[in-house]
Amino acid sequence: QELVRQGEALKRTEQMVDKMDQDLKTSQRHINSIKSVWGGLVNYFKAKPPESKPEQNGAPEYYANSRLKEAIVSSKEQESKYQESHPNLRKLDNSDSDFNKADLVSSVQKDVYPKNQQLRAYHQKIDTNLDEMSSGLSRLKSLALGLQTEIEEQDDMLDRLTKKVETLDVNIKNTDRKVRQL
Repeated sequence: QELVRQGEALKRTEQMVDKMDQDLKTSQRHINSIKSVWGGLVNYFKAKPPESKPEQNGAPEYYANSRLKEAIVSSKEQESKYQESHPNLRKLDNSDSDFNKADLVSSVQKDVYPKNQQLRAYHQKIDTNLDEMSSGLSRLKSLALGLQTEIEEQDDMLDRLTKKVETLDVNIKNTDRKVRQL
């Protein structure tokens, strides 16, 4: 969730840099008007730039990666199921002794387990624990893949933003130099 919030902040920053670039272009027009009569005439007859949103240069509206969103939702669902089924996290049911043997029967046939009742119960418990571990690992894998994709997208956004800021810095220095010459 923090990564999604950071992505939104990056998007807002990119929009602000685009707005600054647009404002700088407007300032350049005004400087040309002040600098000479000819510049003023050129600006007068030149089509005024539209007052719409600044160009995004390949920066679509920011939405968190769908893979990450799905992984977060899936993870929350699995976490709640896990908490409901985990013996130490759920409310204790005192209707039976240490564990309810009917709960431990899995989809595996009983013939696979040893004939000894205690050994069978332990094997079933181990299988149940392995199933829980497997679902937890798959949850972690999907979260990791979602995070990887989101981080790659934000890395691309940072590269794009860095290039825009460098260009804007050069343009600001040039505009400042021109203003000082006036």
